Amino acid sequence: MKANSAKPIRLQAKSPGQSRRFWHTQRFKTNTPLWIMFIPVIVFYLVFKYAPMAGLVIAFKNYTFYEGIWGSQWVGFANFEMLFTQAQSLQIIRNTLLLSVLSVVVGFPFPIILAIMLNEVRKKWFQKSVQTLVYLPHFFSWVIVGGLVVTIFAQSGIVNAALEKLTGQSFAFLFSESSWVAIFLGSGIWKDAGFSAIIYLAALTSIDPSLYEAASMDGAGKWKQIRNITLPGISPTIVIMLILAMGRVMEVGFDQVYVLQNSIVSGISEVISTYIYAIGLQGGQFSLTAALGLFESLVAFILVLLTNAVARRFGRGLW
Repeated sequence: MKANSAKPIRLQAKSPGQSRRFWHTQRFKTNTPLWIMFIPVIVFYLVFKYAPMAGLVIAFKNYTFYEGIWGSQWVGFANFEMLFTQAQSLQIIRNTLLLSVLSVVVGFPFPIILAIMLNEVRKKWFQKSVQTLVYLPHFFSWVIVGGLVVTIFAQSGIVNAALEKLTGQSFAFLFSESSWVAIFLGSGIWKDAGFSAIIYLAALTSIDPSLYEAASMDGAGKWKQIRNITLPGISPTIVIMLILAMGRVMEVGFDQVYVLQNSIVSGISEVISTYIYAIGLQGGQFSLTAALGLFESLVAFILVLLTNAVARRFGRGLW
C-alpha cells in the first residue's frame, strides 16, 4: 500500500494594501478607548466651532432679524466695499495691526527671557516663589487687572502722587496715546508672561544636562551656554509659539482694550473687537461687522501660512 503523501500547506502572502488595511484595523481596535474619549471633543468643535461658520454668509447679505440668515437680501461684496471705503474702518484696522504687531515684537521675547532666568536659579524655593508670583496674574480677569492699572496710573493714582512729590506736577498717562500704548503693552506682558514662561520651562527640561557640563568644561560661560545650547534646544517651541502668535495678530483682546480705553485715546485704542461690539451688537449692523470679522480671520490665516512657510525653510515648521 502506498502511503498517503501529505500535501504541503501553501500560505498566501498578503499584498501591501491588505497589510496596511490590517495594520490600521488593528491599531484602530487597540485605540478604541481613546477614540471614545475623543468623541466629546469632536462634538464640541463640530457644534461650537464649525457649525457657526455657516453664519458667515450674512457678511454677503443685508441681514435683518425678521428675514433671518437665509431669507435676507443677497448683496455680494457690498459690505466689504463699504468697509474699505470708510475712513473709520481703515483706522480701526490700522490700530489693530499696530497694537498686535507691537504686542508680538515687545511681548513675545519676555516669556523666553523669564523662563531662561528661572531655569538658571539654583535655589528651588526662590524659583518656585517667583514662578508662582509671575503666574498668578494669569488667573485674574481683565476687569480686575484693568481696575488695578487704571487706579495706579490715574490722575490721583500712586504713580502721579509720587511724581507730584518729586517734580511738582502730574502726567495724564491714560489720556496720552503714547503712554496709553505703553501701559497696554506692559499690562499684557505682566498678565500673560508667566503663563507662557511655563511652556518654555517645560521645553527646557528636555535639554540634556550633559551638554551644559561639557560646555562648562570647555570654558563656555553662561551667555555662551544660553546662546549655543538653551536657545537652540527650545527653538522648536519658540517657532510653534510664534506661529500661534501670528495667528492672533488681528485679534487684539476685547477685554483688555475695553477696560483701558477712553474717548480721548480712541484714535489709537479703537480696534476691530471693540468696533464689532459697538457697531454690531449695540448698533445692529451685523452684516458689516461680520464682513470685518471674516476679513480679520482671513488675514490671520494668511499670516499663519506665511510664518509656517518661513519656518519650514529652517526646518522648524508646524506642519
